[in-house]
Amino acid sequence: MGAFAYQALDAAGRTQTGVVQADTVRAARGLLRDKGLSPLSVSPAGDVASAGRLAGLGSRGLSSTHLVVLTQQLAVLIRAGLPIDEALAALADEASDQRLRAVVAALRSRVMEGSTLAASMAEFPDSFPEIVCATVQAGEQSGALDEALDRLADYAETRDSLNRELVSAFAYPVLLLLVAFAVVAGLMSSVVPRVVDVFSNLGGQLPLLTRALIAISGFLSKFGWLLALMLIAAIVIWRLLMRRTELRHRMDAFWLRLPLLGRVLRASETARVTRTLAVLTGAGVPVLEALRLAAQTLRRLPLQQAMRRAAQRVREGTAIARALSESQAFPPVALRLISSGERSGRLAEMFDAAATQQAREVKSALDLLRAVLAPMVILFVGALVLAIVLAILLPIFELNTLIGAP
Repeated sequence: MGAFAYQALDAAGRTQTGVVQADTVRAARGLLRDKGLSPLSVSPAGDVASAGRLAGLGSRGLSSTHLVVLTQQLAVLIRAGLPIDEALAALADEASDQRLRAVVAALRSRVMEGSTLAASMAEFPDSFPEIVCATVQAGEQSGALDEALDRLADYAETRDSLNRELVSAFAYPVLLLLVAFAVVAGLMSSVVPRVVDVFSNLGGQLPLLTRALIAISGFLSKFGWLLALMLIAAIVIWRLLMRRTELRHRMDAFWLRLPLLGRVLRASETARVTRTLAVLTGAGVPVLEALRLAAQTLRRLPLQQAMRRAAQRVREGTAIARALSESQAFPPVALRLISSGERSGRLAEMFDAAATQQAREVKSALDLLRAVLAPMVILFVGALVLAIVLAILLPIFELNTLIGAP
């Protein structure tokens, strides 16, 4: 029985899309008619991209959340003794998300044709990265596929948790700055022009701070659109420049050298790569292949290149910890744990311990970063608002003095 993606009309004339299990296209059309649908198009879901487009889902792959759900549920079903094709069929029937249903149905179709689960996943790189395919392949070869899938689910959950920690650390300061700039823009565009009209009829010399505020307000009212265009152009140019490997390498090296932010970035990258190595080596992937795949998960080019050089040194016979330490790019604590794992023969366990230790380091550094950033942003916003208020009030104070003078 294969999987077929369809488009059909229901009784109300609305277009319905999805995936149906059937032996042939004709049988799939019959099942749709039995459900009260009028099929418009039905095609095999052997290709996730084409099936996804037919089902109105575009060509994007699975999200991290879908990947976690798929690996967890598949591990449970396989551990319960179900064959892979039956486990995939059960997941396809129970999937509430159309994209997940289409992907699982396509996997099942490939498995029914005789492919292994890893080979089936490898045909859909948008949904299943190389690390997933390599781990599943190792699990299939060792007969511990359920354990390999469990490791992948834990890996995806931990990775997403680390990413959320990083995002949340900068979300509050950035949001506060955006609100502050919005308030300032509102004051400069509505309040300040009215104050200018009042002061222009008084004559005399206005305070320097007030004159500066009036000049800025006038500039923004005339050329604000130009500044917005320049900002958009700067963002576009920056993104284009970051595609150049040499420039991106220099910028990544600069971020890594910063006192506090560099500590966060280095620890988060080390946590990510050691967790990847723990999953791969624990599933039985060869060390050299694990190092190659782990290097692809690093986002900072200096660390990525250091990992690739280390893989080359390991290929020449150097120990992993020593090869990584030669680059001086990774934290010493993580390297000591890896070295201990090599000596004791518990490399996967020590990779996992290093990842856990570096995750704690990230949390500690992020807490410190929040403690530093939040007061700085509040002080900056307060100083900005205070300057605007003083620029408005100073002429009023001088006006009261003039009126009260004999």
